[in-house]
Amino acid sequence: MPHFEDDQGGDGKVLTKTKTTTRLARPRLYKVLLHNDDFTPREFVVMVLQHVFHMTESDASRLMLHVHQNGVGVAGLYPFSVAETKAAEVGSLAQQAEVPLLCTIEPDDGDGKGADDGDVN
Repeated sequence: MPHFEDDQGGDGKVLTKTKTTTRLARPRLYKVLLHNDDFTPREFVVMVLQHVFHMTESDASRLMLHVHQNGVGVAGLYPFSVAETKAAEVGSLAQQAEVPLLCTIEPDDGDGKGADDGDVN
């Protein structure tokens, strides 16, 4: 906001205050990856995708098939803490069900290639 000098004895100049705006950078996003194995039942993978990643049954089935055919698929893209939590939740469910379903996270390179990796979100 501009500041005006006092008219009595001031020189009549207007002093201005520079407004600085700070822009926060968007947090880096991480891919949550599901890996294929030969032992985890397909129905379990679909259930996990619906429960942890809130996918519809058709989206979960589509991603499960992508993972089965390609070896890996992107279940979602999240800030680090959310990605880490979701991967841990998948690991916990897999451990409880005594299946070797592997879920990992990796930094997103930001190239927009979500659909090629099986990303449905």
